[in-house]
Amino acid sequence: MLRYVLFDLDGTLTDPGPGITNCVRYALEKFDVHPESREELYPYIGPPLTYSFQEFHGLTADQAEQALLYYRERFSVIGLFENEVYPGIPRLLKELKDRGVTLIVATSKPEEFTVRILEHFDLAKYFTFVGGNTLNEDRPTKGAVIAYIREQFPSITRENTIMVGDRKYDIEGAHTQNLPALGVLYGYGDRAEMTKAGAEWIAETVEQLGEILKSR
Repeated sequence: MLRYVLFDLDGTLTDPGPGITNCVRYALEKFDVHPESREELYPYIGPPLTYSFQEFHGLTADQAEQALLYYRERFSVIGLFENEVYPGIPRLLKELKDRGVTLIVATSKPEEFTVRILEHFDLAKYFTFVGGNTLNEDRPTKGAVIAYIREQFPSITRENTIMVGDRKYDIEGAHTQNLPALGVLYGYGDRAEMTKAGAEWIAETVEQLGEILKSR
């Protein structure tokens, strides 16, 4: 029986596209890098940012660390609220909580920002725990975040828990901790990405997500 659901934040609970891409652009322009479109920056939604600055725009490791500071300079004041909750998510969270399922956020975003976002959008009341990265990048991968969550909840097992996310990092992170994962397609990943990562379930919509979770 399903006892725990771990939810990714960006691209799963909320659509952070404008905020993340605006802040990435702000950081890149400090290095005289000028992205041509917002869509060019969508790959930044999901993976750790220091990795993304190096992978997608060729910054060095030191430059990526500085870019992260520039990113947070804008994100902490403006960017975190350039965001919106996906329709149907509050209702789904309430239904799951009313069924007695323990809901946990598992995100690569720093916990400090995550809590502010959840409180701003009135989602915090549904979650028992928020697991995320730290401002010092102590838990930069989804696997590390989930491992941290499992330390707080020793009763989490493969049989009673599902990780929900929209990118391969969510699926792969769950698998490193021997947990099954459900990939959603309304965020920033696609079916090919979810399939290749080995998602046990795939939901195209919030409604399908609810159907799968409530059938477990």
